[in-house]
Amino acid sequence: MYWDVKIVKPLSDYRIYVEVEDGRKGVFDMKPYLDFGVFRELRNEHYFNQVGIQFGAVTWPNEQDIAPETLLAGMQPASSDVLEQMVAETPAKYNIDASKSN
Repeated sequence: MYWDVKIVKPLSDYRIYVEVEDGRKGVFDMKPYLDFGVFRELRNEHYFNQVGIQFGAVTWPNEQDIAPETLLAGMQPASSDVLEQMVAETPAKYNIDASKSN
């Protein structure tokens, strides 16, 4: 569907970078949710970094997820510092061999 997430990457400060099937891209800040219910577990940075996609939705292993309409309404454009952080962290954080790019 048009709101299905195709890429999600954890960022610093409890944010996630998201790309949606319809081409929208941006950053969603999870900090406002970390004091509520099942989202409290996301305060653990190691656990937070286990973010993934299941059935087109942003999820974590213990079944926390973000409603698509909440995600799309709260996404902000990715700033240059976010994009720089992703590039700098990609080889180590996502286990990608940077020497094989290009």
